Amino acid sequence: NSTVEAVPFKVGSMLIRDKHDLGTIDMGAVLARSSNVAMAKIALSLDRNQMHDTLRALGFGEVTASGFPGESAGLLTGAANWRPINIATMSYGYGLSVTPLQLAQAYATIGAGGIHRPVTFRRAEAPAAGERVLPAKVARDLVGLLEGAVTPAGTGSKAAVAGYRVAGKTGTAWKAVPGGYSTDRYLSVFAGVVPTTSPRLAVVVMVDEP
Repeated sequence: NSTVEAVPFKVGSMLIRDKHDLGTIDMGAVLARSSNVAMAKIALSLDRNQMHDTLRALGFGEVTASGFPGESAGLLTGAANWRPINIATMSYGYGLSVTPLQLAQAYATIGAGGIHRPVTFRRAEAPAAGERVLPAKVARDLVGLLEGAVTPAGTGSKAAVAGYRVAGKTGTAWKAVPGGYSTDRYLSVFAGVVPTTSPRLAVVVMVDEP
């Protein structure tokens, strides 16, 4: 039931803003409207060590141990090295690096009620043993909030599937280039789970330079 004032603000010398000022919005609108401002304010209000530990528990910064050759661990620096601007920009996708498989595993964890399980490319006869990394209620609430992004008012409206309830989130990130980030080349991603009532599938779609 929390709300956030999604109006531009500065972290150090950097102004964080959205395409449009969204005013005071609730958590569902933060995700549905993809507000960088609100996400940054939320992240800055959190304990940095808990934020880091949660990201690590979801599988970021570690190889997924699928056994597939060439697997990357992505990049997640230690919380001791985070400055306020790092925390703010990380909340909307900068300053860390994840693979599509890591992202799919994280969404599968959320869809499974907070149980983190290993991934495999081989058929499994039964679900692998998992580890609880999020409280079940937090995971359920998050799936419910993410469903709001897959509505006509959300940024993920094209992920709607007739006859199913879909939960997910869009993302857009400028590509890293020497010295910073590109201003005309970006990655577009959608990640989600279906059906929201009892998720069975986690999906990640990434488009490189759409």
